[in-house]
Amino acid sequence: MRRMVTIGVYGFDFASFLQRLRDADVRLLFDVRQRRGVRGPEYAWANSQRLQAALAQARIAYEHHPELAPTTELRRLQYAEDARQGVGKRSRRELAAEYARRYTSEILDRADLAVIVSALPSRGTAALLCVERDPEACHRSLIAQRLTERHQVTIEHLRPL
Repeated sequence: MRRMVTIGVYGFDFASFLQRLRDADVRLLFDVRQRRGVRGPEYAWANSQRLQAALAQARIAYEHHPELAPTTELRRLQYAEDARQGVGKRSRRELAAEYARRYTSEILDRADLAVIVSALPSRGTAALLCVERDPEACHRSLIAQRLTERHQVTIEHLRPL
């Protein structure tokens, strides 16, 4: 059975993030962010170079998959909906319907997820990483849903404890 987890950055410090990955036996992390930086000193650990170095030390492989990241235009569409609803990026609970529709048609329908599936480790599991705390508020949930529907990958969403 093929299995993956998803995880965000918000709500974690590095120690708790790494512990959640270890508890899930993650051996490979797929970073699906366009910009691999996170604002704020409390999340400096999640910036690309620091994260890759820390994961290497923890013996967790890292791959960046920018082809699965939303475009700047799509992110702006989501931010506009967040503003309309009066929610901040870090407190968003769900994706805008138009964002989900366009992400699916413009990014996901064109992506070759077989590349992700073929890279899944034979031991342990892999994780999809983005920044949002809740998968429902993040494009990684759309990727996870597609992996389940078309590649029979079982998904677990990891959240801060």
